[in-house]
Amino acid sequence: MPGTSAKTSSTVEIVNITPRRRWPVGEKVRLIAASMAPGQSVSLVARTYGVAPTLLYRWRKQMSEGGKTAIEANDEVVSVAEVKALKKRIRQLDRVFGNKSLEVEILKEAVRIGREKNSSRGCPCPA
Repeated sequence: MPGTSAKTSSTVEIVNITPRRRWPVGEKVRLIAASMAPGQSVSLVARTYGVAPTLLYRWRKQMSEGGKTAIEANDEVVSVAEVKALKKRIRQLDRVFGNKSLEVEILKEAVRIGREKNSSRGCPCPA
């Protein structure tokens, strides 16, 4: 074209930046169920609810893997939040147990020292 330069550049303007959307668990389960309904496809459900199809596929995979894990272990699926809470409780109990064990060791040492002092004075101590 006459009059155009090979050094033209274009700019892109970003108009709207939206933060990531957080989906509640109940909503995820509902969308997964809708995508598995007869006559429905992941793409159709994703478009209907404004979800990326890859995200819906990931949720389906996570749900099926969680279910498989529970079936293989002959156990029920537990939420990550519950696991974290239980691990926190275990750490607390470990700390308490450690403190009590230390107290027992200190008391045993005090009893041993007390018996040694009494035996050096000639006082009979019960064993």
